[in-house]
Amino acid sequence: MIERLDGATRLYLILGDPIAQVKSPMGVTQAFQHRGHNALLAPLQIAPDNLGDFIRGASLARNLDGLIVTVPHKFSAHGHCTSATERADFLGAVNVMRRDADGHWHGDHVDGLAYVAALRQKGFEPSGGQALVAGAGGAGSAIAEALVRAGVARLAIHDEDAARRDALIDRLASLETTEVVAGSRDPAGFTLAINATPCGMGESDPLPLDPAGLNADTWVGDVITAPEVTDWISAARNKGCQTVLGVDMFAAVKELMVEFLLEDKDA
Repeated sequence: MIERLDGATRLYLILGDPIAQVKSPMGVTQAFQHRGHNALLAPLQIAPDNLGDFIRGASLARNLDGLIVTVPHKFSAHGHCTSATERADFLGAVNVMRRDADGHWHGDHVDGLAYVAALRQKGFEPSGGQALVAGAGGAGSAIAEALVRAGVARLAIHDEDAARRDALIDRLASLETTEVVAGSRDPAGFTLAINATPCGMGESDPLPLDPAGLNADTWVGDVITAPEVTDWISAARNKGCQTVLGVDMFAAVKELMVEFLLEDKDA
């Protein structure tokens, strides 16, 4: 329940296209108000070609304090940040932006941190494991980077866009801590297989990876929150796999986003 909404309410927006699937507006708003902040998060559907114009125009609103960015805007939004964390600059993408005292945008990308936190909360430790990530977009890049920093021994990236996949592989390999290679749809031999693509949001979507290669020892994840249990997750559970859902990631990412957005604002 929103406890307060008036002319003094500080505004935060979540931008995406589509946007109907997001679950964050109420949860983030409640987190703001639980911490004593008169603030709310509202969803807006913004087409990719309009993102720049929208951010420039919205920046004129003096009571707009922050943005959360979802599909497909994470890479483009980075270009609208005056500054960003080292992690976000490494990825070239952001999923959260806050305004500083001068009105400039400062960004971060916390999807990867959240997914690793969700994995550990469920009982999976990435360190030393063999991971396959489907998707080299905003969420996939962040999850892949976080897995590398969490100490996976080997990471494979699968993406239909070979150029995007290879660019991410080269960037992660430059850290010189983990073997990073091109993957396929086959998850055989991996201890962890995560879907970080939009496949599964639509009823007719193909599976992002081939469940035939799964065994009961494979941990399987998804970033999609609606539906909560995707066909990929259902197929993995039929194989006896432990699973981590998009809503598990969301629970962790919500806390990280709120911490970032309210930095220096808590009394």
